[in-house]
Amino acid sequence: MPEREMPVGGTDDVDAVTRAVLAASRLLVAVSARSLAEVEERVTLPQFRMLMVLSTRGATKLVALADHLQVAPSTAMRMVDRLIAAGLADRQTNPHNRRETLLRLTDEGRHTVANVSARRRAEITAIVERLAPHQRAALVEALTAFSEAGGEPLAPAPDDPQPHPLGWAADVTADITADVTAADGA
Repeated sequence: MPEREMPVGGTDDVDAVTRAVLAASRLLVAVSARSLAEVEERVTLPQFRMLMVLSTRGATKLVALADHLQVAPSTAMRMVDRLIAAGLADRQTNPHNRRETLLRLTDEGRHTVANVSARRRAEITAIVERLAPHQRAALVEALTAFSEAGGEPLAPAPDDPQPHPLGWAADVTADITADVTAADGA
């Protein structure tokens, strides 16, 4: 793949970097939208994010889920109600405190997360594979710096058992890819 010419102002040109990040952002949003295409009648991108949080965190109280997603509890409740109506989540009584209700994924919800995540990962992998090795290294360095500058925690290492603060887990994608591959082969 040919290298691109340096923008007029060089890499110190904030506007050129901003334009490049916006272009990459459009690409990632498009990848996300395409990965949800199969389930778009049932799940929006914010609802999928909620499914991912429930997938990685397990059964969760509504208030904790709302706080984690940085939405009002009433907004989280409406999202949960839609996911329950779609058969992707359900409520259960907390066995340790019968006054609390926990939200969790159904089997169908777990399968939805697995399929969407596997499609997203496959498309991003295909894009990354088109880059030269030195471009991949530069991309890792640039995206890491960008995430840190924005206060976004980095994804956990593959051997880190703790879920990512935004609900993404490193080990989920490997498990998801295996599940989808097995399901596709069946």
